[in-house]
Amino acid sequence: MTERNGDRDPRRTGVNPDYAAFQIAKALTTSLRHDDPATRERARQKISKWATVLENILSGAATYGSRTPIGGIPGWATLEVVTGGFATGGLLAGGPLKEHERSLLQHLPDVREGGERRALNAHFLSDAGFAELQQRLRTGSYDVEIPEEAALMVAAWLADNGYTDDARDLIDTLAPYLAKLRFYPVPLDLPKRFGPRVHVQVLGQSVDDLRKLRPNRQVLAQKEAVGIWQPFYDQMVTLFLETVRDDWPCRTYPAGWQERATAHLRKYAELRKVHKLCGKPDRSKGHFAQLRNFLFRTARNPRSLTGWEVGRIRQILARYTEKRGAPDSRACREARQRQLRDVSAPTFHEIAAVVLSRMVRHSKSAALDDVSHLTLPISTAESARSGIPEGTAVPASIQRKVERCQNETIAVLVERGLIASGESLARVLPQMTSELRAAGIADPALRRLYAATYRAFRRRRSLLLLNLEKQIQIEELPWVASIDRFRSKDLSGRELAKQTLHEVTLLALTSFPYAILPNKLLQELRALATGADLAIPLVDEVAADIFMGEFSPKFLEAARWAADLLQGSLYAAYYGIDYATIRLLTERTGTKPRPRWDPIRAAPGDFVQLCAARAGVLLGTWDPATNGMIIEQQQILTTHNLAALFVALELSDALRDQLAHIAKHCFRWICRRQQMKIDTRHGRLTMVKNTAYAWRQMIFFLSLLPPRTVSDFLVWAEQHLDAQSDAFKNRFRPAFKGLSVVANGGSIAGAPASQDAARRLLGWSNESHWLLDRSSPIAR
Repeated sequence: MTERNGDRDPRRTGVNPDYAAFQIAKALTTSLRHDDPATRERARQKISKWATVLENILSGAATYGSRTPIGGIPGWATLEVVTGGFATGGLLAGGPLKEHERSLLQHLPDVREGGERRALNAHFLSDAGFAELQQRLRTGSYDVEIPEEAALMVAAWLADNGYTDDARDLIDTLAPYLAKLRFYPVPLDLPKRFGPRVHVQVLGQSVDDLRKLRPNRQVLAQKEAVGIWQPFYDQMVTLFLETVRDDWPCRTYPAGWQERATAHLRKYAELRKVHKLCGKPDRSKGHFAQLRNFLFRTARNPRSLTGWEVGRIRQILARYTEKRGAPDSRACREARQRQLRDVSAPTFHEIAAVVLSRMVRHSKSAALDDVSHLTLPISTAESARSGIPEGTAVPASIQRKVERCQNETIAVLVERGLIASGESLARVLPQMTSELRAAGIADPALRRLYAATYRAFRRRRSLLLLNLEKQIQIEELPWVASIDRFRSKDLSGRELAKQTLHEVTLLALTSFPYAILPNKLLQELRALATGADLAIPLVDEVAADIFMGEFSPKFLEAARWAADLLQGSLYAAYYGIDYATIRLLTERTGTKPRPRWDPIRAAPGDFVQLCAARAGVLLGTWDPATNGMIIEQQQILTTHNLAALFVALELSDALRDQLAHIAKHCFRWICRRQQMKIDTRHGRLTMVKNTAYAWRQMIFFLSLLPPRTVSDFLVWAEQHLDAQSDAFKNRFRPAFKGLSVVANGGSIAGAPASQDAARRLLGWSNESHWLLDRSSPIAR
């Protein structure tokens, strides 16, 4: 994503427009070729957004890589951001009026066109509007979807509690944007509830998911084949059987036969105008189409048939009767009835419509504590309305869509598979962390408002940032800054935050041990660590295409924590790490011993040079693959947050009995993913990278186990590897040999002597990766 033309420095030239052009091309293909109209429309919207981004890049209208990429827009404003962190220039609190805004406008006098949002903000700044906001504050009957929607609520609270100067200062800050942005909340009939139980989505999103279900074309085609075309085909066979004499068709024609045949063909034309899903009637090599063509010619002129064609009709009739008897036989009738029963079951689309009718009585903006009544079998009354048989069960796939709006503990949602990744976990965590961050606010109304604002803020998409810039923090929002002093950091709140941090970290590591902690999840873990008053050096995954050749001091600090935990370990031996070098790069100040989590002064320039040297590359090439190799060495030295979390939260004891199990989980995942068929080159490279990350985490877990347990693991892993396909075993054996050699006291040094020699598995390479060199589903 960075410019790499000649000696141009991407730190000066900015981002490469090719990325935006690629996104436009991809969306254009989808908009033209996808079967689903809604998907095509979303693709067209993406084209419009990416076209704006491309124009911004080419014209220099946006400073991508900055915290404030759009000129004249303050950092606290929520920007519309597309994939990769590119702001389009749109503001999420601006744009078209929402339904609740249009509803309120009907009660406001003399609002000129184009001045709607200014009029709405002015209303909420009036005595009546302030009173409404204060009432909603007390009842909690509001929602904050975008952080800006909390601003006037904060002003109303400040004014109501005697902080009029603060309220006035806040309004002065907002004043330049009153005509453009909405600073008022979404009104609700009932208050939203949050607590220790969370949900993947609100009921309205589950409703949308069910409405997106479309009838399965294949199922509908099967129903059409059995209900429409099989009876038609049976009748054609009957007509030709009437012409049989001495075992040959087309020898005799009963009175009125040609008229009945012609009427049957007219019926086909009428049916085909309506029933077009099944392709069987038109397949030229199929018996249906052939017999229909013969019927057409016979009805017009029986003598036009050749001897071969009559023989073909005889053959088709013979195969029909051999299989099921004549159309009026008992065997044929029973077979057709079985087929009708098989396809008579209601479609998922029809059942979803009944479930949707059950959901309308609930608020779309809330989740439900119990969803069992939404997934009960079809009742008598519902059967009468829908035609679906009474007692029909709701399919598991529909139940899962409904269960996504149920309030449950995170652990239960993970167990049920409703939270299936670290990214999914990160999306639900703000529901908990918002309550913890707000716990120190004494006033219940302000506490609810702060929590709602926090949740909305966490939904903001991160910007593309360069030169070690930091994302906007919630405390930088003017309305949050004006109330932050009302939050006290009491001991009980710290303990609760630490307990939650401990539980969530354990859950993420045991449920998804093969995946690095995603940046969104790290955001929430940092928020919990802040609430627990723990300074843990948690580091984000750095993108290779925007890496600027620098790591912040926190990365070296994280590496020093890893040195304290892993000195002399299997991990250090496998990756050839000299932790004494890491310690030399750190400089402590003062003579008093410091806690393990205390920040240190570091030399980050030396650290990135060390990473480049370990990768065997030079800094400053700006090649993404080379950057990836340097970043991977940083992840190896820091363990990408594993060491920091294990030390700060004392997880070794908590996971002592599970480490071998989760290491096996990693190995199974690696074997499974490495044997998936992946069509694109980018997908293959990503899979190798993720495999190497899972391998690294597996070795970290093994490094905390006794040597005997590691030996037992290697025996198990070799047996598991032997049970895989020959192609995968041959390709992956060098990686397994490398681990076995090191675990038994050896080392991996220099280039491998042969293709099958022990290797250290890394995910990034600026040459063809050895895992992709051999014949495999991934390499093809």
